[in-house]
Amino acid sequence: MTTHIQVDLTKQLIEDPTSGHNRLHPDIPPIVRVEPGELVVVDLRDGMDGQITAKTTAPEIHDVDGRRGLPLTGPIYVNGAEPGDLLDIEVLNISPGSYGWTAILPGFTYLADRFPDPYVVHWDIADGVATSVDLPGVAVRGAPFLGAMLVAPSHDELEQFRAREQDLAASGAVVPLPDPEFAIPSAEPLAREALRLVPPRENGGNMDVRQLTAGSKLTLRVRVPGGLFSAGDPHFAQGEGESGGSAIETTATACFRFRVRKKESVRWTPRMPVVEFSEAGRRYIMTTGISVTDDGRNLDMDLKAATRVALIQMIDYLVHERGYSDQQAAILTGAAVDLRESEVVNPPNVLVGAVLPMDIFTGSGRFDAPVDG
Repeated sequence: MTTHIQVDLTKQLIEDPTSGHNRLHPDIPPIVRVEPGELVVVDLRDGMDGQITAKTTAPEIHDVDGRRGLPLTGPIYVNGAEPGDLLDIEVLNISPGSYGWTAILPGFTYLADRFPDPYVVHWDIADGVATSVDLPGVAVRGAPFLGAMLVAPSHDELEQFRAREQDLAASGAVVPLPDPEFAIPSAEPLAREALRLVPPRENGGNMDVRQLTAGSKLTLRVRVPGGLFSAGDPHFAQGEGESGGSAIETTATACFRFRVRKKESVRWTPRMPVVEFSEAGRRYIMTTGISVTDDGRNLDMDLKAATRVALIQMIDYLVHERGYSDQQAAILTGAAVDLRESEVVNPPNVLVGAVLPMDIFTGSGRFDAPVDG
């Protein structure tokens, strides 16, 4: 069985608000229900909701409103998923659109102080390659992935996220706080209460993990009945970290398959998203971390805090899934784990990945089994 969530990609989300959402809240109703194991095909808008087109000029970038950004298709209710379960999202295929853009959005690059003026490059996408008359002599090979995938937070989590981000904003940090303007859904009080989708959080979100290509798997802890999974922000290609503030942004159609692992049957429930992917013929597992301290405080784009969370998650995986001691797991992080800055431009949270090749395990550990058991 296949479910196709069709979206008219010629229309912006604000023109077709029943097809998705651009805010985070557990009370956003699902647009479809699916069974675990069935194929789910999803049409996805670009990360700025069609505000940038092939005719957009650099001065017009000033008119792009970030409050309309990150339109997601969903939520998708996965039957049988209950709080505490794990939801595995297999990415089976991603078909990008034929047009893409990359822009300097003032204030939204890692080197924002050096690039205060807007700029835009328009890409033609064909045969797995992006080319542009704006960048002659360049051909970028595609590795399409989705920048944003998430499940809905619980009401308690929503309040935790809101409180820590408001505290950080009060200290003077740049934090995209709730704003009902252009919010979808627009009904109150949801529009006023819902969080913006700019930063990655424990429930997933705008992670920009470029390894989430076809053949990868994302694991998220379920917080609400049905999980309420949503996706968006398709990228044709991106450098690690998305340091320029945008990738080769495009539309896409993606195909997923969901699996629910009941909480009673799992050995380890990760706090943060976990990614499994292949690269150069090897299979890897990546735990992730964001700029939040052990006691739940949000720090401003703090790589050290995010790295700590990612490493603690990796050690927990090695202890609970592989049967090693804490000390053995710590040794393995030094011997075999790579750290990757997956996203460094979505305030207030950077996202760091701790990446471990799965082929190091020879059977001597207690659990010599795939990550999904």
